[in-house]
Amino acid sequence: MRRFAFAALLAAPLALAAVAAPAAAQDGAAPFTGVHVDGLAGWDDIRNHGHSNDFMYGIGGGYDVAMGNGIRVGIDGEVSGSNNKSCYGAKTAEDPRFCAKAARDLYVGGRVGKVVAGGRGLLYASAGYTNARVKLTENDGDGQFTLAHDNLDGVRLGVGGEYGLTRNTFLKAEYRYSNYEQGFTRNQLVGGFGVRF
Repeated sequence: MRRFAFAALLAAPLALAAVAAPAAAQDGAAPFTGVHVDGLAGWDDIRNHGHSNDFMYGIGGGYDVAMGNGIRVGIDGEVSGSNNKSCYGAKTAEDPRFCAKAARDLYVGGRVGKVVAGGRGLLYASAGYTNARVKLTENDGDGQFTLAHDNLDGVRLGVGGEYGLTRNTFLKAEYRYSNYEQGFTRNQLVGGFGVRF
């Protein structure tokens, strides 16, 4: 079921991109189209039984096509990391301290946007599949033990905007919410600088 949902998620934006290809060709050098690569950094909040805030960083990329009337449809991918760690408990035998430390996060999804501000800006919404790696540990006061290294499947939803600095460079800002297996959730506020080719 999970594989089917993932395949469907990938197929939808790809199908839309194929339909939109003729429109993109006619649009010529339309703003916010083509291949882009982004450097990312921002705030990361993880919640499970406890919660924690820390710095996140990553690199992303994607491909956008013009659909007419300023509409853009695209696919995105991202690899990011964080030093965030969510813990609860008191480091005693009666109440051991459990922690989940974030590692790499992989994302692939689609987005739909609208060109604004006379072609200088793009507002968009996104959705996709995310997979976060976490290290689970326990500390009972006598020492810390690694319980597992888990890969958690999840869904990410986001809203954001891009502002063109030049024809091929832009700034971006995005809020995203991710919901993973085992009750983990994540809120992020991310900024970035991107280049289009």
